Amino acid sequence: MRYIPNSPEERAEMLELLGLASADELFRSIPADIQLGRALRITEPLSEIEVIAEMERLAAMNTASRQPSFLGAGAYSHYSPTIVDHLIQRSEFFTSYTPYQPEVSQGTLQYIFEFQTLICQLTGMDVANASMYDGSTAMAEAFLMAQRVTRKNKVLIAETVHPEYSEVAKTYTQHGDLKIETVHFDKESGRILSDDLSKLDDKTAALVIQSPNFFGCIEDLESLANKAHEVGALLIVVVTEAISFGLLKSPGACGADIVVAEGQSFGIPLSYGGPYVGLFATKDKYVRQMPGRLAGVAYDKNGNRGFVLTLATREQHIRRDKATSN
Repeated sequence: MRYIPNSPEERAEMLELLGLASADELFRSIPADIQLGRALRITEPLSEIEVIAEMERLAAMNTASRQPSFLGAGAYSHYSPTIVDHLIQRSEFFTSYTPYQPEVSQGTLQYIFEFQTLICQLTGMDVANASMYDGSTAMAEAFLMAQRVTRKNKVLIAETVHPEYSEVAKTYTQHGDLKIETVHFDKESGRILSDDLSKLDDKTAALVIQSPNFFGCIEDLESLANKAHEVGALLIVVVTEAISFGLLKSPGACGADIVVAEGQSFGIPLSYGGPYVGLFATKDKYVRQMPGRLAGVAYDKNGNRGFVLTLATREQHIRRDKATSN
């Protein structure tokens, strides 16, 4: 339960309603000999960061926390000011449904558009959608998109991709005609085996690489992109730690055709493993095959700018077999 103290004005208003001049009068019925008679021996108020620092100091006394832990496997605790959680619950941000009526949803559509712009800048891609459920489902959707684009039915996925992502992709595709094969990795370098890329052929829809991979190793994306493109396959780059976008050359600049990522590290609480937010970006020429919603800018006849849902290939809007989302 959050502690929100009463202001002096609120206390004065309550005392006036009770016909009392002070809080001492309110507690007059308590015998003086059992009253404390002094201020509580507690520290002065601390800021949020100071409280966190003090809790970390106390926690550091536990010997179990002295070793680095990698049990998160892509889900880690990042500092996010408490005010953020409060602000996003305001009606301007937190709504129950997709903003299909742009006339009354300009604020929502604008921040979705700005979010898409940020994702494009980080990934080095041309276009991004309004997000997916999480990183794993974004990767699975990328498999299906690659199949639609290339009209091929085989996907090669590196063994160094997050194993839970691979499991989600198998669940997505198990009843379709998409075949998933694994590219193994070198146990010394932690990167994929170049010799195993011989599995790339003219039946391959996409090569799927995570970088940094599950072991934290950085793959040679440019070389892998060239090898995929030589056989007409797409390169799908998976990123489970989105903060790495600020440190490494963007996947788009390395030749990626589709980039999917988990956005949890941008400030989403751990929440016992999810749900988080899936990032999805691609090239302009593939935008018609991209799943999800896409917010864009439009102008009326008077030149006034507005934000709208530019693309939403839902099964309610078009033929079900052509839809990329529900």
